[in-house]
Amino acid sequence: MRHYQPNSASAAGRILALAMVVDGHMAPSELRALERSRLLEHIDIDMDSFHDLVQELCYDLLASNVKNDYVELDPDTTDLLLADITDSELRRELLRAMWNIADADGVLADGEAKLLARACVVWAAEARFITEPDLAP
Repeated sequence: MRHYQPNSASAAGRILALAMVVDGHMAPSELRALERSRLLEHIDIDMDSFHDLVQELCYDLLASNVKNDYVELDPDTTDLLLADITDSELRRELLRAMWNIADADGVLADGEAKLLARACVVWAAEARFITEPDLAP
């Protein structure tokens, strides 16, 4: 798996790409959800660069995660990819976009559910991931 700088546009884009392909295909509704999120603009990636990230991710997954003729994303690889995002705000924005992407086609596939659950566990382990509302008047 290729390495990107932590919190870089490429690392964040790869997480979004993973959310789109983890179920085995990229639905047009998922791309529309990504565009509506405007997260690519926020992390400064254009659509052509994002497609390049998707392609690189697919090459990496095919090179290292094929078992029984299927791509299986193991927890260690998932954790490695998630670890490239350390900024709390970026994690929250990515997680929101990942949920929207997973929900876009109306089906929460097993791979999507596992990725979302793992992201919640790994990223929520950081104390500042969840912000408490200010209860003071």
